[in-house]
Amino acid sequence: MSFKHLCGNGHTLKSAVTPNHSLELHRLSVCGVNAQKDVEIGESVRGEDVYIVQSGCGEINDNLMELLIMINACKIASASRVTAVIPCFPYARQDKKDKSRAPISAKLVANMLSVSGADHIITMDLHASQIQGFFDIPVDNLYAEPAVLKWIKENIPEWKNCTIVSPDAGGAKRVTSIADRLNVDFALIHKERKKANEVDRMVLVGDVKDRVAILVDDMADTCGTVCHAVDKLISAGAVKVYAILTHGIFSGPAISRINNACFEAVVVTNTIPQEEKMKHCPKIQVIDISMILAEAIRRTHNGESVSYLFSHVPL
Repeated sequence: MSFKHLCGNGHTLKSAVTPNHSLELHRLSVCGVNAQKDVEIGESVRGEDVYIVQSGCGEINDNLMELLIMINACKIASASRVTAVIPCFPYARQDKKDKSRAPISAKLVANMLSVSGADHIITMDLHASQIQGFFDIPVDNLYAEPAVLKWIKENIPEWKNCTIVSPDAGGAKRVTSIADRLNVDFALIHKERKKANEVDRMVLVGDVKDRVAILVDDMADTCGTVCHAVDKLISAGAVKVYAILTHGIFSGPAISRINNACFEAVVVTNTIPQEEKMKHCPKIQVIDISMILAEAIRRTHNGESVSYLFSHVPL
């Protein structure tokens, strides 16, 4: 049984699976008719192992609807198995009912993917790992951590004298894991919010004086938190501040805030395309994670273990 890899408009996978295993790439014909998505698969997928790559970015609702229709189109065309590769899971931050009458949208998205016919989900750095439990189908939550560690060692000469910093208490586990693997100290910033997307006060817990501070988080939207955090770290004596973020959403005033902040660099992965943002912000640098997703696809198709990718970057 061979496999096919289909790309929606939201995301493309550029690299081959491995140097010895090429990836057969197909693009679906997707066009809008009266604001509706019209999907046509240009060739037979009967009995095939199909992988559809679509990230939850840009026009999120359009891309999500397109993904659901693509999955369903493949399923009713008798595809053997359909895997949705979603580098940035949409609505991942709405994973709990944090106030009265609030939706749990991540659960709704999980239900929609299952009902559309998806047999397997591959994603990266879920905002909350418990989202995997929203599905009754297998979910592989890959980590950007190995690629982040590699970037730090290759691009920050003073990395042995650095402190890994979490901009909030929720990211403490992620930060301590990276700090342990680098054998360096870690710190965290406790923040109090008046309301959503507006930080009231920040308290630094840990020492960054005369050190390089590396802020690590899973995603940045308006960048209010990380830009407040960099000011706090500079005032606490940090000599340089880097920010490393898996998902760079960068909505609203994010780009202007980064340009005005004292970052050496803001490093993001390409789970969300960053070409346009990089034109307006020279501080943004990108870690390519397409090889991790490609290797996950190859291993899944061949029935091999994916856990190797949790701690290694494929060559």
